[in-house]
Amino acid sequence: MRPRSGPTVEHRVLAARLRMLRERAGVSLQAAADALDAHPATVRRIERAETGLDARQVRVLLDRYGVPAAEAEPVMAGLGTANLPGWWHRWRGAMEPWQQEVIGIESSAGLVRTWHPALVPELLRTPDYAAALCRILYPAESPAQRTRRVELLGERQRRMAERGAALWALFPAAALHTRVGGPEVMAGQRALLTEAADRPHVTVQVVPLDFPPHPMTGVPPLHLMRVPAPEIADCAVLETPGARVEITDEPDTVMQYRIRLDSACASAPHPGSPLPGGG
Repeated sequence: MRPRSGPTVEHRVLAARLRMLRERAGVSLQAAADALDAHPATVRRIERAETGLDARQVRVLLDRYGVPAAEAEPVMAGLGTANLPGWWHRWRGAMEPWQQEVIGIESSAGLVRTWHPALVPELLRTPDYAAALCRILYPAESPAQRTRRVELLGERQRRMAERGAALWALFPAAALHTRVGGPEVMAGQRALLTEAADRPHVTVQVVPLDFPPHPMTGVPPLHLMRVPAPEIADCAVLETPGARVEITDEPDTVMQYRIRLDSACASAPHPGSPLPGGG
């Protein structure tokens, strides 16, 4: 069974296929659970990718759903890959529990849209900027633990760039006036943002200080992610105050967040505009 470090997209896809096959066959959760001699919650956890995929259980479910061999074989063949830990598994000690799920989606996303109300979005942070923030946000951690957090962020950024995923970031100019780590760190951060804006898969929009309120005003950090797999719905991650994080793929909720972000981006300065002056 795969060590628990948040489901990979391969795991999510197979879990979603099992749910769709059950629904197509008209089999209830209770009936599927009876076939496994288990509780319906067990089937629900399997379909939500909340537990590793056991080959015996999957075979029993496929048989119960009457899935023909030609359709069942790819599912069974994919179990090995689906049960592998994600690349981020070795950084588990440097992650918040919710990050394991989010990074599992982000690692296969073709598009990530992100908003931060006060700071440079993390996928555009330099190592020095990220390290300075870690010293402030995690004062009780050892330098080694904080270094691991920065390493993880760098790996996320590297992998996004390597696969050509699109990143669209919106944030206020106030982030460039919030001195994180001192003038040299901020100069390096501004240089990276200027360089990133010229990359083909990166869009950077900065809302000026004198800009009127917009639909994202006062909204906590928000991330919208799209995975190029029909079984995986678009996902929204809202980092609400009090260290609570809302992760949802409920279509109406995701759409509402998208509409707000679309409106804010439409009213903000055009991508490629010079960065506002900052401290």
